[in-house]
Amino acid sequence: MRKRDLLTPIGITLGFIMIMGAILSNSGTEGIVSFLDVASVFIVIGGMIGSLLINFNLNQIKLTGKVLKESFKQNDRQLSELINLFIRLSERARREGILALENELDDVDEPFIKKGILLAVDGIEPEVIHDIMNAEITAMEERHYRGRMILEKCAEYAPAWGMIGTLIGLVLMLNNLQDPSALGPSMAVALLTTLYGTVLANLVFTPMASKLENKTEEEVFIKQIIIEGVIGVQSGQNPRILEEKLGAFLSNDTKSKESHAYDSSVVGEGLNEA
Repeated sequence: MRKRDLLTPIGITLGFIMIMGAILSNSGTEGIVSFLDVASVFIVIGGMIGSLLINFNLNQIKLTGKVLKESFKQNDRQLSELINLFIRLSERARREGILALENELDDVDEPFIKKGILLAVDGIEPEVIHDIMNAEITAMEERHYRGRMILEKCAEYAPAWGMIGTLIGLVLMLNNLQDPSALGPSMAVALLTTLYGTVLANLVFTPMASKLENKTEEEVFIKQIIIEGVIGVQSGQNPRILEEKLGAFLSNDTKSKESHAYDSSVVGEGLNEA
């Protein structure tokens, strides 16, 4: 199940509030106005979008909105619940046979788990299942990388176009040295474009790209647990042994805080069957 990740909007909002607070504390509301410049926005945003259009194809550009949405979502899947699922599947497979697991798939929402169990039910060798599911993980990492690369490029292009805006502002300023009234606006363009580009890169694009990278690593970690669970169920491992094996993926804090839903009496029964 996916839910909103409030830390992303809170972090971005807090960053902008702190910047505005610093400006207000030194120059008041008039200072805020002096930091607003339409020409600087056009240079940074327009130049960045132009660079993205050159760098990526149309299909990749269409993914931008979806990639941005992923930065505001998080997965609330509990590892203990995942482990309990495989313990239950292992117990039923030992009691009724591996083919009985097809009836359990209706209650499973994770496609990756369904795929692994179906491969196990079909009698595919464990090594082949491992290779197939790892290949899917590799493909997922590649898809995530291609989507994340858009944000990483934005983080590169925004400061670069900020520097280009600075050069434009300096040229305009040098061409109007005889007109003192034109020096202020030209200098504003020169400085604000760099400010805009740097803030966007370091407060928005780079942190969001890093968050997506962390989410990919977390997803890979979870899928590795799923692979181990599927192999354990197919090989007929004792539920207690499988619980200990998958429990090794949990941190000590998680083990102490999250209680296993698996009934100890069932585990005992599984031990007696071994």
